[in-house]
Amino acid sequence: MAVAGAARAVGRRSRQLFDIFVAEVPWTVSSKELKEYFSQFGSVQRCQLPFDRDTGFHRRYCWIKFSAPEDVQNVLKKDSHILEGSKLTLKQQIHRRRSQRRNPRQ
Repeated sequence: MAVAGAARAVGRRSRQLFDIFVAEVPWTVSSKELKEYFSQFGSVQRCQLPFDRDTGFHRRYCWIKFSAPEDVQNVLKKDSHILEGSKLTLKQQIHRRRSQRRNPRQ
């Protein structure tokens, strides 16, 4: 149990490095397709689309990392993002310095 909790904590920390959280991703969309879609706004470094081990399907959300802050602004300027008929919900991730986090390690 402790190992699983530690792995989740590391996952949460690594997600803070992403620029955008995307929800309502259609089941039929892959990480490759997400990366292709968001590359129209700038250079996508990484797309993390987590899968459920039990079902084998992705969890309908992902994180996107861009190369430059301008790329993130380009994405956020567009009113709605629709992929395979479904409207995506986007939220900009807030990057915090270690000193600004709630529970800094001492």
